Amino acid sequence: MEFKKALIFSDLPGTLSVEDRFKMVRDVGFDGVESSPVEPAEAARMRAAAESAGVAIHSVLYGGWHTPLSSGDPEVVEKGMKGLDAALRSARAQGADGVLLVPGVVNAGSRYAHAYERSQMALRQLAPVAAELEVSILVEGVWNNFLLSPLEFARYLDEVGSPWVQAYFDVGNVVAFAWPEDWIRTLGKRIKKVHLKDYKGGPGLGSNGRFVHLGEGSIDWQGVRRALDEVGYTGWVTTELGGGDEAWWKDLAARIDRLLAPA
Repeated sequence: MEFKKALIFSDLPGTLSVEDRFKMVRDVGFDGVESSPVEPAEAARMRAAAESAGVAIHSVLYGGWHTPLSSGDPEVVEKGMKGLDAALRSARAQGADGVLLVPGVVNAGSRYAHAYERSQMALRQLAPVAAELEVSILVEGVWNNFLLSPLEFARYLDEVGSPWVQAYFDVGNVVAFAWPEDWIRTLGKRIKKVHLKDYKGGPGLGSNGRFVHLGEGSIDWQGVRRALDEVGYTGWVTTELGGGDEAWWKDLAARIDRLLAPA
């Protein structure tokens, strides 16, 4: 089975209208996009333009770095919760069924244990909103020094205790210290969406790693495909690679088909 291919909407040429950008998505071989939180009027325009072009807005990229749910400052957490609530509602208005969240940040001023407990508490409070809107909160690790093993990531989600709080797995983000196929098998059915990047380097391959174009790094893509098949993943795969002209996007769509061909 082929996956549904998506790209980040903001990576498309800003010189084009919203409507023409969605037509470009279709013409270069993608099935949908990952959008951003927008105001209600813009959400309606985005949804109408996507539907007219025959593509989908499947997810909204909220993030959360700027107001982490793990903060020790209650005002920061409150802002983060309001921001995530707004992102969930924007996703619903755009026709998306998921919102990407970076739930916590660990640094010299934020203990790991506190980040774990505080972010889980906030997610439990927001899970009913996600359920009401039928839009999942999808946790992703983005080099935020948090949820550093697949076992811990799985336990973290299970402890939140809601089917509306699951994982957004980024294939490239774990390569510096782990193997993505291992993470996929451990997270299993918790994975609701997948990001695609490639990375050259990783465990046993040297410490001076870097992100590279899809198919030009150290990832065993056929191993990734086998792992996704084993856990029954059949959803969206979204690229995070910047942008280019139509020829560049068409080549990227072809790379995804080739790298993730049935194993």
